[in-house]
Amino acid sequence: MFRIFRKFFVFAGDQKNKWKKGIIFAVLHSLCEAFQMLAIAVVLKAMVENTMDTGTVWLTLGIMVFSVSGTIVTRHISHKSEITGSYAMCEEKRIGIGDRMKYMPMGYFNSHSLGNITAAATTTMEEIEKIAPPAMVRTIHGLIRTFIMVVGLTIFDWRMGLISFAGVLLFLAVNALLQRKSHLLSPMRQSAQAKLVEAVLEYIQGMSVVKTFHLDKAANKNIDTAIREVEKRNFRMEIGFIPYVALQQLVLRLTSVTMVLASVTFYLNGTMELFMCLLMIVCGFFVYTELEAAGLMSSFIRLIDASIDRVEEIHQTPVMDINGHVQQPQSLDIAFRNVSFSYENRKIIDNVSFTIPQGTTTAIVGPSGGGKTTLCNLMARFWDVDEGAVTLGGKDVREYKLDSLLENISMVFQHVYLFNDTILNNIRFGKPNADMEEVVAAAKKACCHEFITALSDGYDTVIGEGGATLSGGEKQRISIARAMLKDAPIVILDEATANVDPENESKLQEAVAQLTKNKTVVMIAHRLKTVRHADQILVVDSGKIVQRGTHNDLIRQRGIYSDFIGVRRKAIGWKLKAQKV
Repeated sequence: MFRIFRKFFVFAGDQKNKWKKGIIFAVLHSLCEAFQMLAIAVVLKAMVENTMDTGTVWLTLGIMVFSVSGTIVTRHISHKSEITGSYAMCEEKRIGIGDRMKYMPMGYFNSHSLGNITAAATTTMEEIEKIAPPAMVRTIHGLIRTFIMVVGLTIFDWRMGLISFAGVLLFLAVNALLQRKSHLLSPMRQSAQAKLVEAVLEYIQGMSVVKTFHLDKAANKNIDTAIREVEKRNFRMEIGFIPYVALQQLVLRLTSVTMVLASVTFYLNGTMELFMCLLMIVCGFFVYTELEAAGLMSSFIRLIDASIDRVEEIHQTPVMDINGHVQQPQSLDIAFRNVSFSYENRKIIDNVSFTIPQGTTTAIVGPSGGGKTTLCNLMARFWDVDEGAVTLGGKDVREYKLDSLLENISMVFQHVYLFNDTILNNIRFGKPNADMEEVVAAAKKACCHEFITALSDGYDTVIGEGGATLSGGEKQRISIARAMLKDAPIVILDEATANVDPENESKLQEAVAQLTKNKTVVMIAHRLKTVRHADQILVVDSGKIVQRGTHNDLIRQRGIYSDFIGVRRKAIGWKLKAQKV
């Protein structure tokens, strides 16, 4: 148990002083409560010695007023410190998870890890917020108050002190068994909760597939199974705790009875005065009251321990090397030098070398799954290479602080993600401190100002998670406006116009032309008119550069590119012929 206390204070970080303050005032709270026993002792002594008078009454009243007012004040300060410390600690940990995710390789974010991260940042942190204050405080307060009471009993009568101390030792022995049981059950409960979050996320994200293929029963079955597993783990944990909690209570109650019987025995054999006997009997009923409450809450200590381990597991996940420096590149030349990269033991990029000069446009084409998007992700350092180096301005991208590297790069993806926020704030992601005039100017260049102003709330329209209320072309243009507002000198387009309907295509092409003007451009594209004017074209297949050159160079060569162009031309010339009836 004490090991978990130490771990908790390390976990509390900058907020541990608030928790320490709370514990200090919890000790003062216990001391103030102990004065109530002093008031009882004064009254009992006066009654036994028949010396009860007005002075005794006022003395008792004064002690009780001091005790009650002291317990109220110290309890308020202690509780406030613990609660504020708990919420502030969890706030820092959640922000820490978010900050760490920025430096994790993109390969980490699969469905399983998303469930773990979501569970850690929500349910697990919520348990720490709600359970830690009562569990930690009641346990620590119970131990401290009982210690003070035992010391007081020992001062009054060493024999009663030994009996009460023996009860505490037996309680701690049973509690150690309880902690061992909790150590086995708590991680299973945490794992079940993480799987439930994972199942819910998967169900929501795949809702279109569920509806299309009538998979609602199968999908619900997965969630139902996860819910039942959480229920089973919670029930098993509670049932598992009952024998140990009951045994703790039995130990304390039997010890209290032993104290009462011992007091009467010592009085009858003449080794204890009547006053002391009565006082010890009263103390026997009160000495363990807070320790009993601590015993009930201590079963959650291991749950806090497992929750801390779950959060720390996220904080210990591998991140890319972040020891680079904040610096500006001397040029915007991008170079791959014998780069190889694998994902989950599958080689994606195999010993690739090429250069993208500053101010030029490079198109990357090739069969699906050949490694085109991976090359772009390596440029932006979403992953680190296994072998070789990617350089910007002659320096390895790993020598840059990640934020300073990404200041030079804007990316427009095929699958645009917009946040559940206003259009204004979604565009401002490109430049958070941009004023309204800058946002509108970027929107006009991206050809989206017109449809934005047509909306009921204009730029203040909340567009829903993922931009669900907008069409694909509208989302693409907003993402281009976001990239324009950032105004980075390097622009990476990952099939940005692939899924756009013909109605929006011309506007989107115009927006892309505005975005890429006077920039270093890298584009993944399959449209002939998009790639034919590129300064160089890289043909990627199975992780290798199999062809490179201009459109005119490659069209004269037999290979993937000429075949690709041939297919495109046939597709463009294809038309339906009406059949005569």
